[in-house]
Amino acid sequence: MSKMSEYLAAHIGANGNDQAASGATSPGAEWRDDVEGDSQTRYRPRSYPYFKYLPYKVEDEAERQRNLEEIIKHLYISIEAGDFAPGAVHWSRELRSWLTLKFDPPRKTRVKLAKLYYELAMAPGLDPGVAERFASMFMVLTKRKHYLRPGKDLILDWRPLFKELKVFVLPQESGFVHTTSIKKNVRTLTKMCSFAQLYFDPEEITSMFEEFLPYFSTSFSEGGFVVVGLLNLLLPTGPPPPDNPELQPSYYLPTLFHLWSLVNRSRTFDVNFMDMLSRLARDMLPCKHIPFNQYGIFTKEQSTLIFTAILRLLEIPVGQATSPYSTVVDMNIGLAMALERDQRKNPVAHHIARWIVMSLSPHSLNEPDSILSNLEGLIQAVETFFHPSNTGSWTKTLSQLVYYLADFFVMRWNRERSGEMEVPEDRKLTPELKRRFVMCLKEVIFMGIYAKSSTAMSFSLSSLQSLAYLEPDLILPGALQRIYPSMQGLVEVHRTTSSLRSLQVLSRIMVRTRGFRNHVTTLLGLALPGIDANDLDKTLHTLSFVQAVAYNIPFRNLTEDEEGGGGGNFLALEWVGSEVERLEREGAEVMINYDGELDDETEAAILRSSTAGLSEFLISFLGRVFTLLENLPDASRVRSGSPEEHIVNTLPAAFTPLLAALSPELYDIALQKITDFVGSHVIHQARDAMAFICNSLCKVNPEKALKQLVPVLIRNIRTEIDENGAASTRNTGSDVLPRDRGLVWNVSILSMCVVHIGDAVLNHKKELLDIAAFMQKRCKGIPTVHVSNFIHHLLLNLTVVYTVDYGLVEPTEVCGIQAWGKVYNPNDLSIRWHNPSQAEIEFAVELFTSQAGNALEALTSLTSGESDVKRDGTGKEWSDEVSRNLVLLRLVISGVSVLFDPLRVPCGTLAEKEKREEDVEMEDADGEPNDGPNSDEPMGEAQDDDVKPTYRYPAGYFFKSPEDPLYITVHELRDKLGEVLHKVHVFLTKSQEDDVPCFNALYTAYRSWFVDIGIERSAHVLDRVTRLFAADIHPFKVSGLRKNYPRPLLLRRANVYHLQRLRHNAGPRPLSVMDKTLLLDLAESCVSLYTEIRRHAQSAGDSATKVIIGARPLVIPPLLAAFEESLKTNDFRRMKGAMYSLLFGSLAKTAGRDWRYTPSLIKAFIAASTADKPSIQKLATNAVYQVMDYGRPLERMVILNEETVRRIAPNEDLLAIITKKREQIARKRKRIESKKADLALELVELAKNSHWKTASRTATVVVNLGLRFHTVAPDSMLELTTKGTIDSHPGLRGLYSGALVALFCLIELRATCEHNYRNFLLDKLTLPNKLLVPTRSDDPNWTEEFLESFTKPDAQYYVDHDYPGWLVWGKDFPAYEVNPKEGLQFDEVETNARKTIANILDRNWFRSFFEYLKQEPRDGSPDRFRMASSMLLQFAFELVRDGLTPVTYNEIKEETAAVFEDGSDKHQHRATAEILGALVSAYRDSTVENRDAMWNHVFPIVKGIFEDGLTPENSSYWSSFLHLVLQGKDLRRSWPIVEWLTNFRLDMSSNAAFKESSKVQLLQQCILEAGWHFRLEKPILEDFLKHIDHPYKGVREAMGQTLGSLYRSRHYESYRNVKTLMDIQGKISSVGSTPYKPTSEFSETIADVFKRLEKWRHERTPGQQAPSSYTAGSKTVLLWLDTTLSSHECTQLISFFPDIFMGEMLHMMDIKEDPELMSLAYHVFRHLPNIPLPYKEDHSFISALIRIGTTSPLWHQRLRVLINMQVIYFRRLFLITAEEKERIFTCVSTMLEDSQLEVRLGAATTLSGMVRCSPVRLREGIVQELKKKFTKMLNSNRLPKRSPAGTPTPDYNRIILLRHAAVLGLGALVQAFPYTSPPPTWLPEVLATLAVKAAADPGMVGKSVKSALGEFKKTRQDTWHVDVKAFTSDQLEDLEGVLWKSYFA
Repeated sequence: MSKMSEYLAAHIGANGNDQAASGATSPGAEWRDDVEGDSQTRYRPRSYPYFKYLPYKVEDEAERQRNLEEIIKHLYISIEAGDFAPGAVHWSRELRSWLTLKFDPPRKTRVKLAKLYYELAMAPGLDPGVAERFASMFMVLTKRKHYLRPGKDLILDWRPLFKELKVFVLPQESGFVHTTSIKKNVRTLTKMCSFAQLYFDPEEITSMFEEFLPYFSTSFSEGGFVVVGLLNLLLPTGPPPPDNPELQPSYYLPTLFHLWSLVNRSRTFDVNFMDMLSRLARDMLPCKHIPFNQYGIFTKEQSTLIFTAILRLLEIPVGQATSPYSTVVDMNIGLAMALERDQRKNPVAHHIARWIVMSLSPHSLNEPDSILSNLEGLIQAVETFFHPSNTGSWTKTLSQLVYYLADFFVMRWNRERSGEMEVPEDRKLTPELKRRFVMCLKEVIFMGIYAKSSTAMSFSLSSLQSLAYLEPDLILPGALQRIYPSMQGLVEVHRTTSSLRSLQVLSRIMVRTRGFRNHVTTLLGLALPGIDANDLDKTLHTLSFVQAVAYNIPFRNLTEDEEGGGGGNFLALEWVGSEVERLEREGAEVMINYDGELDDETEAAILRSSTAGLSEFLISFLGRVFTLLENLPDASRVRSGSPEEHIVNTLPAAFTPLLAALSPELYDIALQKITDFVGSHVIHQARDAMAFICNSLCKVNPEKALKQLVPVLIRNIRTEIDENGAASTRNTGSDVLPRDRGLVWNVSILSMCVVHIGDAVLNHKKELLDIAAFMQKRCKGIPTVHVSNFIHHLLLNLTVVYTVDYGLVEPTEVCGIQAWGKVYNPNDLSIRWHNPSQAEIEFAVELFTSQAGNALEALTSLTSGESDVKRDGTGKEWSDEVSRNLVLLRLVISGVSVLFDPLRVPCGTLAEKEKREEDVEMEDADGEPNDGPNSDEPMGEAQDDDVKPTYRYPAGYFFKSPEDPLYITVHELRDKLGEVLHKVHVFLTKSQEDDVPCFNALYTAYRSWFVDIGIERSAHVLDRVTRLFAADIHPFKVSGLRKNYPRPLLLRRANVYHLQRLRHNAGPRPLSVMDKTLLLDLAESCVSLYTEIRRHAQSAGDSATKVIIGARPLVIPPLLAAFEESLKTNDFRRMKGAMYSLLFGSLAKTAGRDWRYTPSLIKAFIAASTADKPSIQKLATNAVYQVMDYGRPLERMVILNEETVRRIAPNEDLLAIITKKREQIARKRKRIESKKADLALELVELAKNSHWKTASRTATVVVNLGLRFHTVAPDSMLELTTKGTIDSHPGLRGLYSGALVALFCLIELRATCEHNYRNFLLDKLTLPNKLLVPTRSDDPNWTEEFLESFTKPDAQYYVDHDYPGWLVWGKDFPAYEVNPKEGLQFDEVETNARKTIANILDRNWFRSFFEYLKQEPRDGSPDRFRMASSMLLQFAFELVRDGLTPVTYNEIKEETAAVFEDGSDKHQHRATAEILGALVSAYRDSTVENRDAMWNHVFPIVKGIFEDGLTPENSSYWSSFLHLVLQGKDLRRSWPIVEWLTNFRLDMSSNAAFKESSKVQLLQQCILEAGWHFRLEKPILEDFLKHIDHPYKGVREAMGQTLGSLYRSRHYESYRNVKTLMDIQGKISSVGSTPYKPTSEFSETIADVFKRLEKWRHERTPGQQAPSSYTAGSKTVLLWLDTTLSSHECTQLISFFPDIFMGEMLHMMDIKEDPELMSLAYHVFRHLPNIPLPYKEDHSFISALIRIGTTSPLWHQRLRVLINMQVIYFRRLFLITAEEKERIFTCVSTMLEDSQLEVRLGAATTLSGMVRCSPVRLREGIVQELKKKFTKMLNSNRLPKRSPAGTPTPDYNRIILLRHAAVLGLGALVQAFPYTSPPPTWLPEVLATLAVKAAADPGMVGKSVKSALGEFKKTRQDTWHVDVKAFTSDQLEDLEGVLWKSYFA
């Protein structure tokens, strides 16, 4: 079926640049009071008058608002009654579809709704799925900034959102893991933040800081990540009220910058801060009282730091440097992962661009240092990375960056101009600013459009479009200069493609810019060769270009408008020729200003003359397209996404605007050409393309076109059938026979000629009817489908309402020069519609009745056996006939779908409803409604089937009254069709069960019968039209302008809107008797034996149940019955059908909610999962989650803020309705819950004694069914799970253990909530021994005392959390009692459950459990310490501890000893570690006696193992044990272990390296877990530093890392409170204070260590092979430094770089005998320049680099320093002062004269790299200076004659050296500009100097010259034709000799 193929879906895919992003970035409005009333609906009126253009009368505003009130009333009732799903969800859906019809709610209403949905989305106790729906509704209501003003209309409270996020990122608050609680989806929460953030009150800033900052800690850097993530998501960046100084950015920014400097080398931090600061820049821009300067709202220091971060984020590789980020830091992100924004949707380039553009203002223009000059510096520094030959991981980010820069600039420019963005005058962008901005990006864009990666290319093209929009005069000359040569075929092919794509994006701007528009027609001509069957990609781009031009200019010969017939196109040709020449001549510096050069007369004359060639263009264009079509390859499959298919889709898209733009004369030419082609060719594979072209032709001028085409086509069809015998017999397969191809070609074209073209077909009514009847009578086989399609199209054309207007200008206007690129205001259009007339409808009905009538007769006779075609079981004649007629029926139904009335009930009778208990309360004597078999209480969503009103709005329905005779005819025929379809179904199932084609045709017909009412839904009309529309407007979108489209597209918008209304009206309808019959037919076939039949029936059923209310409960019972039946008979095929239909379609939800059916469904599912067929097993596994969901408890209670809900209450009394509904829901819930409980018990019995497969399925389902907050779980289930944990089957053990842990958690959770469900929902947990300790932060010694207390075992209270007091002290912090008297209090329910479990836990249970722990892990599962088993044991031991179990602690001790045996096997160690971990966790927090007893038992075992039981095999288990015991707990709780570890000292005599190193590792683990609370470091440090030259590698590594960890956790800030922190930071500087300043002790330690190293170095004999103290000590120190430098506190070491580290490291690198030491030293040395030195603190580091580079006696050292010079120069481009830059340059250029060749070469590379990345202002001066210096050097040192003796004199050597230095220097300058095209003006001279003066030198000098010249030529292959012009002929000759050797030389 050739449905209108998905036009252009390809296009949307190709450039789907996320336009949505730009909408979300305009600054919000100011805080102030507006005067206008609340009747206002939005702040910016709609730009498109949707209702005005519809061709029928629409409803009035009052009716829309009435409906809205009605919707809100129902919503209110549902929420008050607690009916969330389906009730509130349904009404939200209604509300959403009301909004999609472009209706606007009053602002007050929108505010109320937004608040309500914000609240609902986070209501405790709500089902997460439902909450997602509400959240998305909240986002719809606040989607655009202009709906509501923050602060004035809407203020939201941030706390509920924070509370929800806290569950994910700060779980330590709540104490333990809830496995049973329902979590929201964190992605949805972070998305909600993006919408809600705008509406948070800036007054809340202070309280947010006070809430978040205390959690900040880098001792566990996760805390830092969490706080920054939360600030980024929640901190309001809107303008604060002017009177409170603490809310101004200048007050809190220093603190934010300080936090940023606390975590260095982290990409996450950089991204988060960029996001936050850029949002701040955007929102403060309109705010008058915030000071604004050349850096926006920031200070100089802040802006340089941000630019430095931007350079880091672009991750540009420099020299041999490693990445500026350290992965180690970002690995600690932990739970803060949840707060990350999606990098794909919010790329970092977007934040950077937003920050830069929103900080620009005229202030930046004249300052030497400003945002603008820094942007220029940034772009110039990375310029070479845009070049196509230089691609890499940075390409996408850079192109994205430029794209967003241009896009934001255009948006801000347009919105400031339109007044949509209210910006104070002195901040508005000015033309000069715009010009400089465009100049800055121009060069890189011209490189970017030739990029190799297609994404980068698309980004660059969009940026090109934005820049050209801003400054056409600057961009277009350069673009044309590149486009002309490539279109004339002078350069590589890929450049041609880029040029075509550039033309496509620039076409609109060119057409509108005077002067440049005269090039358009010439360029069209040049583009023609692009249509080429051999290169389909190029063809696509050419067609898109033609399409773009056709939307912008009318194709008519304007010369004819003048007297004297015009002078042809001579004038234009001459002018364009001269311009092209000029572009070539003037080269890169070309400046064209047509406004000054051409007066209006001349310009207009040239333009007119340029249109004279359009007719030639048209003729050759059509010729080329025809050639293309003749050569199209056969399309193998449809919808394969092949290039051929894209072409077929793009052709109509290009032809419609093109043909519509033609003048009448040109149109006649086109019509003639196309008609001739169609009449004389048959090209089978181009059939669809040709049909589309004819369709475009007929749309533009139906009368003319049909008059030409119809007779030709009809004649051809008759000839084909009568004379060539086409379609005379049936054929198998799906290919069209060669004999039939001519017929199909003509029919396809005819059918496309009569669709969507309006009433012109009436002129040909008779011929069309005749040919239809003729073909139906004569055709067989495949062509019949095309015939039916023709009828389908004809019907659509006659009955549907659509626009028939494609003109570029309004019909009343003249089409002259002023029509070029004309833009209409969307409010002043006139649209021609096709509104069906009485005559057309009569024609349609006649066609419908005749075609459908014939088909009905045929089908009736075929199925009753009276027809001549017999079912003989061999031939396929019969089945062909049946399926042919069914296809015809289907197409005819969907062809007149618009005439069907959705409100009419087929056959006039509704299916009667089942009796409902609400209608008649049958109560027994005891007052309970009796549950007899007849009372059908609604279990499922029975109330859902009550018809809910859907509001219908006029959409141009033809019939005015149901009495209309045509109305009656149409509808009666539809009913008859339904009956016949049913008969065919009955007949086929009885007699032709295996006739798949017939069934398929039948069910597609069913589907149309159900869904095509009111709109042709089966063809997805709306989706398709919307997609096409989106693809076509994409090139015309301009940020900040709305609907700036050409007229044809504005008209199409009206058509799309009309379809939206139609689609809205085609809502679900009530179930009629006929529907019921047909639905049951489908259900029957869903479980057919044949896969194909099942599939079709299922998809038709799915579509049908969506449009019929109450269809789902109707089809579930028969499907269930079939499912159960198939299980009995083991009929796998039917089983599959039933499973698919019930568990994988839209029925799954209903089946799970309707508990009349669910129990049997669950039981059937469990039975099916043992079926002996892999495909069914797979199905069952996929459905498990679905089925588990069925058992989830229903919402027992949802906590809402009454007031928010009441706000939307209508003013009528609804109490009675609400109460009734609420009771009904409560009854239903109670019933369902009791059913679930019964089922749970039943399943437990099933699981006890059945095969493991059944048992495992049952176990998974039963957990959700049985676990309940109020009853915990039935006893039988408790017993089952507890016994199951020691089942012999490992899979079951795992399941049951999981279930048991869930039970224990639930019991504990109930106890902490004080057994109250409401507390549980509100997260009110009471931990019995938790205290809140008030902080005495005023006491200056408070922090010291607090830390001191961690050095002794007896504590006042335990501090389990790491964060309190690290950065700031809050008012109080959580802590825990040391000697709790009693644990949790359990009530009766919990105690019973615990006893039931405990009774089973006898010694035998523990013994078997321990045995299983010792088993080897099964293959596939990793061999490691399993937290899960430890957790389960912990709960079990708690029961032992409370004395509930038959087993005692002593018996457990014996069992544990039995597990460990002799500890020879690693599995014994694993099991023991798991058991001991659980014991410690269970007893440690209990009473003193219990605790001591446990330690007395556990500690000796652990100590023994730690002392000498550790082996490489088992050490990982024990470090996990340590982690489990210490993690997140006060280290004093495990004092015995901590004390033993901290008393460890290195034993230098020991030769057991592993034992030593593993102890150090355990110690390190202990230090890491304790963080900054670890205060016993002194002796350990002394011991380690004494022995840094330990002989064993393992020990050294462990020591190095431990030293790093120890020093890392020494740092803490501990400010008294948040205010103090902010005040202090603000006083220090605008970027806060620099953290991690080394203490004097630390500095002494470092100095001492390096002194010892130096001493050892002198003691070591050079060349010594054996390891020495020096090599060993160096490695330890390097490992320690490496640990520190790659971590966040790396800045701690900065002060030691220049004097202490570098010298010593360079020495280490020279020790050749120890390669390990060399590479390690090199690795650490390369870290140095990546460490972010604080602002203005780089002087000494640079001086040291220069000192070593110029004075070190060892050449290796001089060479290695160069690496770091280049890196630090690039990384700190914005931070180093000009003097420093100068010093570095001087140093490097001096090093060119180094005596060592390697150093000279290194210096040359470094020099060219540094010149390349310097900003232009600096670059210019330096280049000139160096050029002068080196040229002079070369000239003044002439090469002397060599002395005859052959040994060179010292003088000779000196001169050679200087000459080499000069050559390398000049070479470096040349290589600094590898891609600048054409080369800078000074460059040719340099090359010539090199070639003449030094090329002939012998040895290395000559070689260097040749390589410099060779490199130069190599990088210019692509652009040589341009570059060659920069040289004079003399210079070229000089080069010839060196560069291009003659062939023989």
